[in-house]
Amino acid sequence: MAQASWTFLSNYGHVLVYLAKNPDARIRDIASAVGITERSAQGIIAELENAGYVAVKRIGRRNSYRVNPAKKFRHPVEADQSIAPLLKIFS
Repeated sequence: MAQASWTFLSNYGHVLVYLAKNPDARIRDIASAVGITERSAQGIIAELENAGYVAVKRIGRRNSYRVNPAKKFRHPVEADQSIAPLLKIFS
C-alpha cells in the first residue's frame, strides 16, 4: 500500500505538537521528526514565536520552548477555538 501524500496537519502543526511534547528539543531533532530541513524548522519556530504560539528561552547553548495553548487557530473556520485540545490529543 502506498503512503499518503498529504497529512491533516501542516509542518507548522507538526512543529507545534513536537515542541509541546519535547520543549528542550534541538532544531536537528525537530527537523528530523517533522521531515523538514533544519532551516525550515528554524523559520517555522521563528514565525510561531512572532505570532505568540511559542516562547523561546535561551538556556546556556540550548533553547527551551513553551507552547501557549490559549492561542487560537488562525484559519477562520477554527478561529474561535484554542489550540489546547489539539495539543491534548497528542500529549
